[in-house]
Amino acid sequence: MSDELTAPPQIAREVFTGDAWDRAQEFARLLAGPGVVRGLLGPREVPRIWDRHLLNCAVVAEAIPESVRLVDIGSGAGLPGLVLAIVRQDLTVTLLEPLLRRTVFLEECVAALKLDNVEVLRGRAEELAGKREFDVASARAVAPLDRLLKWSLPLLREGGELIAMKGERAAEELADADAQLRASGVRTAELISVGHGKVEPPATLVRVVAGRAPASGRRQRKR
Repeated sequence: MSDELTAPPQIAREVFTGDAWDRAQEFARLLAGPGVVRGLLGPREVPRIWDRHLLNCAVVAEAIPESVRLVDIGSGAGLPGLVLAIVRQDLTVTLLEPLLRRTVFLEECVAALKLDNVEVLRGRAEELAGKREFDVASARAVAPLDRLLKWSLPLLREGGELIAMKGERAAEELADADAQLRASGVRTAELISVGHGKVEPPATLVRVVAGRAPASGRRQRKR
């Protein structure tokens, strides 16, 4: 398999519209160049940047309400957070990433793409809890769902949503996290599918709506 960036598929023109089209193409080049050189993306992923990464992340926007504050946990190379910021200019996006080399790359991407709806924060979700509040938290390939719940729910307002890209193991992870979901007092937790007719297979997400943690849980966290 060639390790060169392939031309974007036709469907990409329908997903990335207006200014998003030029930004998506530039981001693809950044991922294929500096992203690979700095180890944020493997060389074998370069031919799949459009299908497996950009489009697969862009369709997640179907599950996100309008004009919300979104935090992308463990943003890495900006997937899906930076892609969502490109395709949805109405979003206010915070890319949260603990590793310096990744935050440097993200900051360079934000500057190159001239995205004024994005901020890059170096740190962990646990460190941000109680300091900032968001409407939506996104995550891709960061951690098992039970651990992701512990990181994301303290960052969400009551009624806020965790949107986790989970793929074929989504149902299994949702079942495994049952105890954590009940202990966290979430309102709902479900599987949803997005990107029909745009990506194959459609992207599978876990959507969790934050509630108010049970009183016992709140007391335990204060100890």
